Amino acid sequence: MADTNEPSHRHPAAGTPVDTHLAPAYTGRLSMQRVPALRMPEESMDPDAAYRFIHDEMMFDGASRMNLATFVTTWMDPQAERLMAETFDKNMIDKDEYPATSAIESRCVSMVADLFNAPDLDPADPSSAVGVSTIGSSEAVMLAGLALKWRWRARGTGSGTPNLVLGSNVQVVWEKFCRYFDVEAKYLPVERGRYVITPEQVTEAVDENTIGVVAILGTTFTGELEPVAEIVAVLDALADGGGPDVPVHVDAASGGFVVPFLDPDLEWDFRLPRVKSINASGHKYGLTYPGIGFAVWRTPEDLPDDLVFHVNYLGGDMPTFTLNFSRPGNQVIGQYYNFLRLGFAGYRSIMACLSETAQWLAHEIDSMDEFSVVTDGSAIPVIAFEMTGDHDFTVFDVSRALAAFGWQVPAYTMPDDATDVAVLRIVVREGFSADMARHLADNLRTAVAGLTQVRATGELPRRQHFAH
Repeated sequence: MADTNEPSHRHPAAGTPVDTHLAPAYTGRLSMQRVPALRMPEESMDPDAAYRFIHDEMMFDGASRMNLATFVTTWMDPQAERLMAETFDKNMIDKDEYPATSAIESRCVSMVADLFNAPDLDPADPSSAVGVSTIGSSEAVMLAGLALKWRWRARGTGSGTPNLVLGSNVQVVWEKFCRYFDVEAKYLPVERGRYVITPEQVTEAVDENTIGVVAILGTTFTGELEPVAEIVAVLDALADGGGPDVPVHVDAASGGFVVPFLDPDLEWDFRLPRVKSINASGHKYGLTYPGIGFAVWRTPEDLPDDLVFHVNYLGGDMPTFTLNFSRPGNQVIGQYYNFLRLGFAGYRSIMACLSETAQWLAHEIDSMDEFSVVTDGSAIPVIAFEMTGDHDFTVFDVSRALAAFGWQVPAYTMPDDATDVAVLRIVVREGFSADMARHLADNLRTAVAGLTQVRATGELPRRQHFAH
């Protein structure tokens, strides 16, 4: 076991023999001799023993495919895993040293920009797409927010503190952006029964110091799509009437790789001229292991030149617009594999299957007397549901009861001003099969029955399964 309560001295006493022979059995050296956890061990360890020690400790994590709290991909083709393992050692930033990896990154950015209907793309020139790959949507959000702030400053129309209009339902990275980069966050509250922002709220909130409005395509709390086209329409009318001319950024971290395949006619992207930038997570419904994301801009004019740095100490002139420098190239390779392997038809098939599974599961949950479904997985494959009626247990109790079956289903309260609403959320991802959905529905019924009995009798269910 790892020893976190270690003695203050590091070195063994003089003359103490050091046993370098490792017993192969689990009842050997590792079970008797503590391995320090907070400082480097004094002696080397056999590689198989080190592997076994860490492998065993990782068993205390939950099963990733039963983690229905995360949007992040937990299953990929073994061929993709092999490609990614072969490129662990390639640094994405070394573009001159790894030109093939750099070219693949450009192709991925071009494919994402095309998926989001960026104008004036040249199919033969990947550099015509304006965007970058990132570690995830968190970095992409920071970059997009910086571009909004720089463009607002260049317009010279405001005289006060720059502000950003966004819902209280945004992911915490937006709060980080505003705090880190000195932007006032104008949060638009939600309310019971409405967990997205409205065009009317946006109209009342923007002013000459607004650097942009954030609309979410697939909210973290419920998976709903905010009305991007309607928000753009009111901002168009406001600008046409002499009001502030405010750009829109779409946070498509969750929905960017879902909506284009399930509802290609829905206008939320660069088909709306006021939408200037979009972020998306390849490691969510882009179906790639973490971490990979994208930030794309409508035109070169929407990404200010003075945010792009040029360095030459890796060989050649290298423009870069990232918050970090070094990062592994294998996630980009994994994303490229998915784009080639699946194509538009493959993504559409997978998203349709996930949506069907989510809606079936939502129907099963809604049929239970204890629950009412808030979102049924028809927008993106995310289900949110709350308790209904008068019960002596809460969604937090249900979450803990499901954990006994291995499921990780988060329970939480809604954002301002709906904090009195508590829900459970299930993210249906690739690797979560219809059979697993049936098991989850059965386990949910069993969990509820057990909680009902405990609250009624004060005792746990007495029936136990016999096992050898």
